Amino acid sequence: MKKIVLASNNVGKLLELQAMLAPLGLELIKQGDLGIPEAEEPHRTFVENALAKARHAAQLSGLPALADDAGLCVDAFGGLPGVDTAFYATQFGYPKGDDNNVRALLEQMKDIPNRRAALVSTLVALRSADDPEPLIAVGRAVGEITREPVGSNGFGFDPVMFIPELGQTFAQLPTEVKNANSHRGQAAQQMVAMIRQRWLQG
Repeated sequence: MKKIVLASNNVGKLLELQAMLAPLGLELIKQGDLGIPEAEEPHRTFVENALAKARHAAQLSGLPALADDAGLCVDAFGGLPGVDTAFYATQFGYPKGDDNNVRALLEQMKDIPNRRAALVSTLVALRSADDPEPLIAVGRAVGEITREPVGSNGFGFDPVMFIPELGQTFAQLPTEVKNANSHRGQAAQQMVAMIRQRWLQG
């Protein structure tokens, strides 16, 4: 098993996950490069959506698949936007996109003192669409939403996600430091260990 299809066309995710999976000697291929359309994501939890995306990509590619469903869970909003994070801005009349998501979030939180939030990443890997034992890894980075964007590295909510123990937003950190501490970085480290142990042993 040398190739895994990534059930996403998000270039930011691809680059981050490629770097994190490199120690396994596996090549990650975007599903779009194989002509695979985006999967439906009808579920209300990260794990169900990641599983649906991985199954879809494995089914249509005949390859093992890796899917990530991630989002921002804001304490003051009862854990929302959660699985709707990518489309958050559209609820407030903005076009879909990272910058608009950040703008909408800051507007919605402007009078809210509780800034606590978590970025959550759920990774699911399948050997095939019928794999009865999916590998599931969850990473969670807890921080506080800043009052305005700070830093230019990263993507998504990185410029407004301040991590107290690092004293900076994710967008201020060098890539290798971010990857070691981010929600996706935590999930990927667990996933690398599981793939090595369960799929590559012997």
